[in-house]
Amino acid sequence: MTAVKPGADCRTMLEVRAGVDSLDRELVALLARRFAYMDAAARIKPLRDQVRDEARKAQVIANAATAAAAAGLPAGLAESLWETLVEASIAYELSAWDRNRG
Repeated sequence: MTAVKPGADCRTMLEVRAGVDSLDRELVALLARRFAYMDAAARIKPLRDQVRDEARKAQVIANAATAAAAAGLPAGLAESLWETLVEASIAYELSAWDRNRG
C-alpha cells in the first residue's frame, strides 16, 4: 500500500490516488457521524413537521459556503454539495422519525 502524502508532495498518480482513497474513507466516516445526529434529531423532535426546517437548511448551506470560500474552494461547490447533503439528511431523518414512532 502506498503511503499517503499531502497533495503538494505527490509525484505519481499512485500517490495521488492513495491520498484520494484515504480521504474518501474519512469522508464516509464523517458522513456516518453526521447521520448519527440525524438519528438524534429524529428522536428529539416531537412533530414530524419539524424535521424540514428551511431556515436551518439555508443557514447550514451558508455556513458551508463561507467555510469553502475561506478555504479557497471553487465558488458554488459547497452550495451544490450541501444542498444534496441536507436534502439526503432530511429524507433520512424523516425515515428515522417514522421508524421511531411506528
